[in-house]
Amino acid sequence: MRKIEARTLASIEDYRLVDAPGPEPQAGEVLIKIAACGVGYVDALVALGRYQVKPPLPHTPGQEIAGRVLEVGAGTEGIEIGDRVMATVRGGFAERATAPAAVVRKIPDRMAFGQAAGFHINYVTALHGLDDRAALKAGETVLVLGAAGGLGAAAVQVARLMGARVVAAASTEEKRAFCRDLGADEVLDTEVEGWRDRLKAACGGRGPDVVFDPVCGPLFEPAFRSLSWRGRHLVLGFVGGPIPSLPTNLPLMKGAALVGVDVRQFLLFEPELGRAHLDRLLGWAAEGRLSPPVGRTFALEDFAGALTFALSGQGLGKTVLEVAELS
Repeated sequence: MRKIEARTLASIEDYRLVDAPGPEPQAGEVLIKIAACGVGYVDALVALGRYQVKPPLPHTPGQEIAGRVLEVGAGTEGIEIGDRVMATVRGGFAERATAPAAVVRKIPDRMAFGQAAGFHINYVTALHGLDDRAALKAGETVLVLGAAGGLGAAAVQVARLMGARVVAAASTEEKRAFCRDLGADEVLDTEVEGWRDRLKAACGGRGPDVVFDPVCGPLFEPAFRSLSWRGRHLVLGFVGGPIPSLPTNLPLMKGAALVGVDVRQFLLFEPELGRAHLDRLLGWAAEGRLSPPVGRTFALEDFAGALTFALSGQGLGKTVLEVAELS
């Protein structure tokens, strides 16, 4: 079996394509032949040791995969050899991986392997943030920052399915066109000068009810200041650079809330709700109501390019590593 591995997290150049013994499924586990693996910004941070949780060494990147079941361990029910499945794993940059049956889901017929490989984390994060943390109601307006990235694109689609009006902010015309295709009602640039006035116009003369913010960059405070009464600003990450601060009088003056969204801890502390969210999202996909975009794809041999690109913030949707061509 081939996989990507590094014995230090100093740089992407430390990773190598190596031959290794294939994993064997234990009781309650599933062995999956991997077709594709999602590659997100966090995956690149983890690979470089820049994430708050450091992985054990040697490290194989990748945590979301899609493929076909090769073997099932003892006591595994509801999953059969040959099933098309998606799963969260440790070490998805490989030709095979094992996963606990509890985190394995069958892929809807409408969904391709590339779509499934970038689905679980971003879409559960979006639904958890908008539903659990923001208590989004139909008819409310959501501003999505970084809307063309993997997480932002998920938020645009999920917010629309929840009945919200969506304003998508993105830095280039190409990205804004991508957001329109996803279903955004309005699109907005990210130039700071005069941005709040343009946001107000895009929101119909008022502020957004919810800000979905995986960037937390130069527009962090302007977006919070633009919130409507009882607005909720969701903090999901810091792609925009240094972690910003906020004057503590602003939540008081706006009657607004700054709310953290951490899907890693959510799935740790509320696993049943996390599984329910995933099932709800897969139901939308099976019905044809949700079709995730596939970002730029890279071959397994070009794993370094995939990690570099995921870190760049240039992509449209989630980057995907194509490991094998499976039917």
